[in-house]
Amino acid sequence: MISRKLLTARAYEENAEQLILEEERPAFHLSPRTGWMNDPNGFSRYGGLYHMFYQYYPYEARWGLMHWGHAVSEDLLHWTYLPVALAADSEFDKDGCFSGSAATLPDGRQLLMYTGVVLEIQSDGSTKEIQQQCLAVGDGTEYVKYEGNPVLTERDLPEGSDRFDFRDPKIWKRPDGTWRCIVGNRHQKDSSRILMFESEDGFHWKWKKVLADNRFRFGRMWECPDFFELDGKWVLLTSPQDMLPQGFEYHNGNGTLCLIGSFDEETETFVEESNQAVDYGIDFYAMQTLLTEDGRRVMIGWMQNWDTCTPNTAQRKWFGQMSLPRELSIKNGRLCQAPIRELQTLRKNEVRHEDVRVSGRVELDGVSGRKAELILELQVQDPEVFRKFTVCFAENEHFHTNLSYRPHEGTLKIDRKFSGSRRAVIHQRRTKVYPENGILKLHLILDRFSAEVFVNDGQQTMTCTLYTDLSAEGISFSCDGGEARISVTKWELS
Repeated sequence: MISRKLLTARAYEENAEQLILEEERPAFHLSPRTGWMNDPNGFSRYGGLYHMFYQYYPYEARWGLMHWGHAVSEDLLHWTYLPVALAADSEFDKDGCFSGSAATLPDGRQLLMYTGVVLEIQSDGSTKEIQQQCLAVGDGTEYVKYEGNPVLTERDLPEGSDRFDFRDPKIWKRPDGTWRCIVGNRHQKDSSRILMFESEDGFHWKWKKVLADNRFRFGRMWECPDFFELDGKWVLLTSPQDMLPQGFEYHNGNGTLCLIGSFDEETETFVEESNQAVDYGIDFYAMQTLLTEDGRRVMIGWMQNWDTCTPNTAQRKWFGQMSLPRELSIKNGRLCQAPIRELQTLRKNEVRHEDVRVSGRVELDGVSGRKAELILELQVQDPEVFRKFTVCFAENEHFHTNLSYRPHEGTLKIDRKFSGSRRAVIHQRRTKVYPENGILKLHLILDRFSAEVFVNDGQQTMTCTLYTDLSAEGISFSCDGGEARISVTKWELS
């Protein structure tokens, strides 16, 4: 039986959706049906479709009582909304259905595993979230919560674990038919770790081991873990809170972390070999992956940042969007990302400019737009006098966002402080970049309210949202000192 809370949310979103015009949304990035969106949940392939669930508050464009929104796609670019999948309507999740994942059961049903939240009043009168893991089973549209919920509680945690920071299960089935899930947890000593649990059937779970331990290195709480094999290595992705910067590799606040290593499948022991950020821009968090039927590991993330989202929500009908799906690989020991190849089907009206000399500011015929893809190859001339090369986009006489390269520093910076924001939130990020044979390759994808940059075939990425008026469509190139030579290929994306 469908609960009153779920019916109310479904009726509301169906009506509110009608108030949002197509041109008020991204063209090929998933946004909420209405209201608020954050973490991707249950990113999976089921019933011949890709499914994306997401943290969702349909009633306002702000954080609220978390539901699971739901959308499906055939190509990960064009999405169809389905009714709200989960609402906070049970004793074990009455204060929120937080993030989780999805898998397919042997009988063909879809299994959702998520964090149920119950607020508990503390001795000092404050409240804290008791977080526990719960299940729901469904057919791709309708889901019924498991009668044995919650399936993992504080009683299942190893000694020293914090029961208030225990969330975001990632579930999978092993080749031997048994099940595993990993969950983020904060140690009572204020460091984090990724815990592994095991099950024979996907419903009855018990503690297995610590898969990875932060040991006070990267932030405090590790959220939204994912774990998979890729190109002969094993990859653990997570999103740490309260990070400290480490040069240009990690930045302050909420960030992203990739640990690459080996995994002994008999002892289920993960050994770290290297670490890196997943995205070096402003807005990327809580990534989740799936394996496509043709064997690609594809990642998608919440294209937002907790430290920048609040000032943007006033008077909006929707807030939050997902990143472009990205194909993952490991090259030279690093996680690399490429725009999902299906994006090429959206290309039209190709424009090419070869070996253009840039000194001062240059605009190129046919190169503009807010739904556009550019591939730019940059070669610096006279590095002794060359100071900075800049690509300026979403530009008119009032607004612009910049991507600037300083060869003497070896840095690439994204800067949106002139994009129309009236708040002094985070507007800049920098990363170290490494030209190959003297050439820096930038792959820029624009979709109305976002920019995603892939550097040197995805060795690094920089992502940001922007809320610039859509009339700002200009793209220009400029040099500060010296001369650059560029080649540009540009497509409209429809």
